[in-house]
Amino acid sequence: MLVLRLLLVTILVVLSGHTSIVISNHGWNLLPIFFGDMREMAWPGQFNLDFMGFLTLSALWTAWRHHFSPTGLALGAVVFFGGMAFLTIYLLAASLRVKGNIRALLLGDQRAG
Repeated sequence: MLVLRLLLVTILVVLSGHTSIVISNHGWNLLPIFFGDMREMAWPGQFNLDFMGFLTLSALWTAWRHHFSPTGLALGAVVFFGGMAFLTIYLLAASLRVKGNIRALLLGDQRAG
């Protein structure tokens, strides 16, 4: 679990730094670029579509983990739009809350039994 937590912290730090630089150079206007790349039918758009699939699966897993409750649906939406920046924080907090129990981390408390 320590290795997972270190990986999550590393990803969060690197991603935060990179995102800060991109925002300072290009502003917050991500969506037109993101979908514009997809519209062009080239490799950057293919990557964005692939990434959107990961966002969708992450959001569905998060909502499922919370039994599609209102909280789970809200967290799923935040995961979809917040991406890895939010998911790393969510997984770090969840891993601490379940005291390193990987079964409870992946399945949620009720399903982990």
